[in-house]
Amino acid sequence: MAAALRLVAFLFLLLPPLRPAEPSAEADPDASAAGPAAPPETRAAARERSRSGPAPVTDVAKLCVCDLLVAQCDVNCCCDPDCSAADFSLFTTCSVPIVTGDNRLCSQKAAVYSLDVEANPPERIFKLIDQVNPSFFCIHATNYKQALSFSSPEMPTSENFDRLLKEFGSTTFSAEPDSWDMNADAQNPPDANETYRYEYGVPIQTVDAFLRLPSPVVSSWCSDVNPAAFLVNQATKCTRSVSVEKCGSIRAVSMLFYINSSILAVPKSSQMINITVQSIVVQSLNGMRTSLNNSDVLRLPMILDELCINVVLGVSYHITYTDAGEIIEAAASFVLGAINKEALSIQQSFEISFTQVNTKPVPLSGNPGYVVGLPLRAGFLPQGSGIIQNTNTYGQLTILQSTSDQDCLAAQGARTPILFGYNMVSGCKLRITAAVKCQPLAQTLLDLLKGQSFPEYVASFGNSQAHDVLDWVRITHLHTSEQSSCQIPVSLEIAVKWTKYGSLVNPQARIVNVTATITSTALKQLPSGRERTIAVTSSVVFTDISSPAEPGYKAWPTINAKLPFDFFFPFV
Repeated sequence: MAAALRLVAFLFLLLPPLRPAEPSAEADPDASAAGPAAPPETRAAARERSRSGPAPVTDVAKLCVCDLLVAQCDVNCCCDPDCSAADFSLFTTCSVPIVTGDNRLCSQKAAVYSLDVEANPPERIFKLIDQVNPSFFCIHATNYKQALSFSSPEMPTSENFDRLLKEFGSTTFSAEPDSWDMNADAQNPPDANETYRYEYGVPIQTVDAFLRLPSPVVSSWCSDVNPAAFLVNQATKCTRSVSVEKCGSIRAVSMLFYINSSILAVPKSSQMINITVQSIVVQSLNGMRTSLNNSDVLRLPMILDELCINVVLGVSYHITYTDAGEIIEAAASFVLGAINKEALSIQQSFEISFTQVNTKPVPLSGNPGYVVGLPLRAGFLPQGSGIIQNTNTYGQLTILQSTSDQDCLAAQGARTPILFGYNMVSGCKLRITAAVKCQPLAQTLLDLLKGQSFPEYVASFGNSQAHDVLDWVRITHLHTSEQSSCQIPVSLEIAVKWTKYGSLVNPQARIVNVTATITSTALKQLPSGRERTIAVTSSVVFTDISSPAEPGYKAWPTINAKLPFDFFFPFV
């Protein structure tokens, strides 16, 4: 036995020394690609490249989602390339503090923006960092090449023209080829994405398709494939081709076309809501409108004395819904008119509005900016709730209304609404005797100037929502008076400052400040039997504080040039 062990030890000493096993070509494809004679450092570099992610497709340092204005600095947009250091020094915060690419990647670059408010002047800080996705289910490499670029469209030829026309010639077509389907029905069963309530922006479903809201698409002509979206108020106008000879066969000018399909109470349900006719207004050829008392009768287009009557010129839908996202009522109001044989087209208007059940709709004063002549929207802010505003627009923010006799005691309760853009002055006179007490008189005049309930907030836009408190401007109250033991208010001055907001092509009026100033005067004690008459005034002034356009954005170009002295020769 000992001799056998000595023999095994002797053979072990004769073996060559062991070396670490090198990876084979099957285990390391990069090493195989480098060739069998590649040096060790080349194989190590190849393995390092395989472990690292691919080069980023998008440069996040050049992305800026808050850059909305062309060639102009956006406020608080720290990634806007049009902003200078002077602009950054005026910023209060960065509206978009971090910009990233696809958040599903395991590792990616992120652009971080911040403001150094301690610097003088404040300056912007930009950092480019590596962001790691902590999720286990992340994308390491975007190796699907078809998703990284747009495929070249197929050019029409004489051989494929009929096929392309059939595929893309309709009003709607699918942008995805059939090869991408990959058995979509098996992956997404019908009940997987089924919802039992309408959500904001979801198309309103009908028995056959969707509720139509015709609108212009490419040109001014009407397209009937535009679906109405839930809770999205819309108003559209478009042109429809008509002829008197065929008016009875044109579906889009008939009332039946807009009410013949029932609305589904909730998506993909069997509960249907019929569209009822709320009102019918008939418009004559000269534009005069008359409301019909009986709206139950369906009036279809028909030819009468070389005219086609009962042609639909306008449709207004009104949808009533619950807080659970269910539609319970649907009504339509029609404007019908007549066309003569010379008419080749008509202009139709369409609207849709929504009201939650057991609530009163609050009228707007513009969408989004204020419209000149419409009243200012105002309200109150109770603790822990949104803005509460009066459903009567003309009773929200008012001033004293002048009367014919100019008597302040007779003018109590007479108010007039403050209309946007209208400067107004009103007033009255009050006769004071020696028997009048100071405090009751001061309170009476204050109620006369401010009304019974002076609001606390004014909407910055004509369509500001009550739940968005930050979109409302708080009214600033000021009080100027003289030094006296008895002071009575004699004037109320309301100053409204507004600015043009948005694009220079279509600026919207936005209120930025409202100040109400009460001016009081001293009331001296009158001798017995003496009287005094004072004037009580109210005024409203609107001031446009919009910044002037930059030199590169003049509305009309100017030419600094002189004509030659003989330009008009021989004419005088």
